[in-house]
Amino acid sequence: MTPVASPTFPTLCRTFGRIGLINFGGPAGQIALMHQELVEERKWVSEEDYLHALNFCHLLPGPEAQQLATYIGWKLHGVKGGFTAGILFILPGALVMLALSIFYAFAAHLPWFAALFLGIKAAVLAIVIQALMRIAGRALKTGFQKSLAAAAFIGLFAFNLPFPLILLSAAAMGLFFGSKAEKHVAPATSSGGLNVQATIKTVSIWLLIWAAPMVLISATLGQTHELWKIGIFFSKLAVVTFGGAYAVLAYMAQEAVHGFHWLQPGEMVDGLGLAETTPGPLIMVTQFVGFLAAFRAPAPFSPLIAGIIGAMLTTWVTFAPCFLWIFTFAPWIERLQHATRLKSGLAAVTAAIVGVIANLTVWFAVHVLFARTTVLGFGPFALELPDVASFDWKAALLAVLAAVLLFRFKLGVIKVLGLACLGGFGLSFA
Repeated sequence: MTPVASPTFPTLCRTFGRIGLINFGGPAGQIALMHQELVEERKWVSEEDYLHALNFCHLLPGPEAQQLATYIGWKLHGVKGGFTAGILFILPGALVMLALSIFYAFAAHLPWFAALFLGIKAAVLAIVIQALMRIAGRALKTGFQKSLAAAAFIGLFAFNLPFPLILLSAAAMGLFFGSKAEKHVAPATSSGGLNVQATIKTVSIWLLIWAAPMVLISATLGQTHELWKIGIFFSKLAVVTFGGAYAVLAYMAQEAVHGFHWLQPGEMVDGLGLAETTPGPLIMVTQFVGFLAAFRAPAPFSPLIAGIIGAMLTTWVTFAPCFLWIFTFAPWIERLQHATRLKSGLAAVTAAIVGVIANLTVWFAVHVLFARTTVLGFGPFALELPDVASFDWKAALLAVLAAVLLFRFKLGVIKVLGLACLGGFGLSFA
């Protein structure tokens, strides 16, 4: 990637600082914003190179928009530029999410607050349905891909299979059938100056950075402390975050609610609603979970201090791997461009993710529209079914209204969330 116009480092900092403040709208909006700022207006990156970089970031686990910002910063000003661009992309959203998490922890029991979040929950359900339709339309082109999506949904919904197992199985099938379909794999280009020792050094440094807070927690608080559990869980999550935040939300909700008992089901939906209102990657919802988990098991700290530490730790282990992937693999991007079997495997993962998001949609619908659920288990099956008597007509009405605003009137997510909040507050008097 050769910049069309080479910015100074202070100019790069100011530009990505501005992008970090206004990058609402999820990955599609964030990618479009950077395209406008960096390709069309400032001409720091050519159209071809921007798309090339975006395709590379789609191959990596983690938020593709933040990794794209990191990659572009790296190409313009090396590791210093990549680190700065990546941090500035997420810092404003992280600070806003922390403030909202603190507010939520102290005010969630208040009646007016619960009324507002009734609207947020309903709007989030409509937003997730929209995401499911958009991703399915893009990812499911063949019968094989549709079969993978259906199998992933059944595996999660009916058999409660582990999320990583779903991804690994889909990737293996994609690699196998992809290699069968291809007559040959395009030859890799010359490594031309690529330094294996430099790659090993980069991996080592960023693994140490990633692990540093966990080493400190292990040495001071021990591996039975809640902060250790938080760090380990979200470190694992960072490795399997293919397909965006929606793909891992069901897995995260399952573990946070039923595994670790950090949150109630409705609180998981609340967290996603808050994340939708902040700039930065939607995966920032992990910070909300980390804050509440530590806030509710604070010893030896106060709840507020523990929550802040939990939020910072979650953000650290979620985003440090993003810099590891970019700084490690970016020099090899030309070789990865020809990895046909790898692309086949990732296409299969993307198809399976549609089934994962469908499971998330059902999970949200059950917990938004019904106050109680029951688990029906027999043999390997474990179905979580709603208690029909606990149907919440207010939530259902608000979800329908939010869907109309999104699909019929094409309103943005922030406006829909705001109107749904007002609707929830109004219905609280009904």
